[in-house]
Amino acid sequence: MNRGETEQMDIYRPFSSLGWLLIVLGIIFVTLPYLERIFPAVDKLPWYIWWSYKSEGFYFGTSPLIILISIASLLWNLLKR
Repeated sequence: MNRGETEQMDIYRPFSSLGWLLIVLGIIFVTLPYLERIFPAVDKLPWYIWWSYKSEGFYFGTSPLIILISIASLLWNLLKR
């Protein structure tokens, strides 16, 4: 790898870190509905971190915070072009 390629990769390092963070948070949030069945205290998290819907055995959970971060990231990439 030459010096130019290394400098170019350093530019993307924060986005790579954000990507890994979103992947880990996504895995956590995917498992939260299953954990909520076992540990009902998960439902006591603030609404902007975790929002859940329960109806007749159907569990749905999402994170408004992660959705906003994802939308902001997409907009950043689109506007940056």
